[in-house]
Amino acid sequence: MTNAESCVLYETDGAVAILTLNRPQALNSFTRQMHRDLWAALDRVEADKNIRALVLTGAGRGFCAGADLSEFDFREGADIMHRADPGPVIQEAFNPTTRRLVNVRVPTICAVNGVAAGAGASVAMACDIAIAAPGASFIQAFSKIGLVPDSGGTWLLPQRVGLARAMALAFTGDKLPAADAKAMGMIWDVQEDAVAAAKAMAQRLAAMPTKALVATRHLLRNAHTHSLDEQLDAERDIQSRMGFTHDYIEGVTAFLQKRTPEFKGE
Repeated sequence: MTNAESCVLYETDGAVAILTLNRPQALNSFTRQMHRDLWAALDRVEADKNIRALVLTGAGRGFCAGADLSEFDFREGADIMHRADPGPVIQEAFNPTTRRLVNVRVPTICAVNGVAAGAGASVAMACDIAIAAPGASFIQAFSKIGLVPDSGGTWLLPQRVGLARAMALAFTGDKLPAADAKAMGMIWDVQEDAVAAAKAMAQRLAAMPTKALVATRHLLRNAHTHSLDEQLDAERDIQSRMGFTHDYIEGVTAFLQKRTPEFKGE
């Protein structure tokens, strides 16, 4: 399969990988094949040590409309509930995608170029930083079809916006414009050209100490599940591990020598 035929396009710009969900005719809704293509793209990022940051965006006018419901079997019949069960595709596709995104070895920036609905909103929040276009929106669409937020949505959403707002967004399924998403803390910024802004952020992060950034992600994402004592211990242990990296020695040396550090992500 060529890059043009893939459900996820892959390109690089220096030390930045740009992954584009590529089913614009369906608002980039996820099929099982698109999950597999995204995993393959993430495999390339993991394997290429020259890549130091990642941008994820969508082709066309939408970012991601969640699951492609055409892949579910809703034909009438006695076993319709078994055939239409969303559990297997969540277990086999959506959950692995969320786990891959939150654990990828480089910082991730999501450029939300249009609507991010259902699991699409979860995927955006699974990235470290999200920048949205002014016309973009976020929709917790699950309640409208009798389901609950998935792909990490019930964990990611309250972590970003707080329980009260998460509850109302998830219950109502109301559209949340990009500006309101920024005000609530769901995303980092709103920019006219979200993709260009995300690429610029990625280039900035790609020049920084990659291991320290990813370790910071780990500490911040897990802090709410720890007591203060547990978090202090985790900070100590990870800080000690960072002390054995090239970038730590380079950063301190450059500071003492009053020069710009040259980080290698090592």
